[in-house]
Amino acid sequence: MNATKILLSAVIATSYLFLTSCIQPEALNTEADIESCLIEGDVLISPPKIENNRVTLMLSPKADITRLALDFVLTPGATIQPASGTVLDYRQPQTFVVTSEDGQWNKAYTITCMVDKMGTTFGFEHYRTAVDKNGMELYHEFYEVAIENEKQVEQNIWASGNTGFKIVASDKTPEDYPTVSSPDGMVGRCLKLETRTTGKVGEVLKMPLAAGNLFIGSYSGSLNALKATHFGIPFSGAVPIALCGYYKYKAGAVYTDKQLVEHPDKKDNFDIYCVMYETDDKVTYLDGSNVKESPNLVAMAQMPEAAKKETDEWTYFYLPIEVLPGKTIDPVKLANNKYNLSIVFSSSKDGATFSGAVGSTLYVDQVELLEEE
Repeated sequence: MNATKILLSAVIATSYLFLTSCIQPEALNTEADIESCLIEGDVLISPPKIENNRVTLMLSPKADITRLALDFVLTPGATIQPASGTVLDYRQPQTFVVTSEDGQWNKAYTITCMVDKMGTTFGFEHYRTAVDKNGMELYHEFYEVAIENEKQVEQNIWASGNTGFKIVASDKTPEDYPTVSSPDGMVGRCLKLETRTTGKVGEVLKMPLAAGNLFIGSYSGSLNALKATHFGIPFSGAVPIALCGYYKYKAGAVYTDKQLVEHPDKKDNFDIYCVMYETDDKVTYLDGSNVKESPNLVAMAQMPEAAKKETDEWTYFYLPIEVLPGKTIDPVKLANNKYNLSIVFSSSKDGATFSGAVGSTLYVDQVELLEEE
């Protein structure tokens, strides 16, 4: 073999070794998440609510939850136990464990089926502390308790921006989050909302503060805060006529906008409101960009600015729910879950645009949604 052939053979061999060393097997997926949940038939009356390690399914009364089979959509390559399609009794929550494709990670989900309409009194006595996959405590989650089939069952109707705050809160305790349970209620425990700084990470993201908020609906966890808040769940009770309850409020010292520019002429204020809207094929929820402006809105209650005040005493509020001009509440649609309803509380009324005053604090307790008799 002459020198030229030897050199050519060496180049080919070296190239082959280089290429094969660069072509590695694709890494297996490490995610272990439930992305969606499917049920045969038309018993699911709203999209599944998937938050952290909990899934809530709102079902019509005709659903037989004693023998229900769920099919799950998982992150690519993941597996679930019990397997999709397993028939189980959902009169009590069921636990499923998702394992990642690489087998190194797993996540336990609690699946709850809600077949009764949501309650109309809210004392904020019930909360749990969410944990991450390593068991580290994260933030408080509120829920309600109802009696179904002579048993107490959880109704996971509430959501908050705590899920989003987690991104900038690696060193925070649950009590450092914007939305927490407080022992200082008018009766027992209560809801405490406090506008918090998001630190250097929040400044970079142009999200310098996070208002404490709680609302009926779900939070998707997206960095787009306006789109992440999904307001409302199906409401099939009597026609709602008012929202009432008690609050205490103290505004933070310095009002800033999302650029952290101070506005000495502005004073922060809280927000409490209720919306009712019609759902259709195109609108299954309202978000932060349209919750007060959507053409699907049919009724609304809003605390007037003149009625809001700073106070250290529990102060009563009563907000009439007014049907909007040109709109009606159709009793047939109401009975068939065609309307969604949300109640919203925020420690900074401009918090959705990351404007407000760090330290603004709103306490809420003994809230009731009044209905026609």
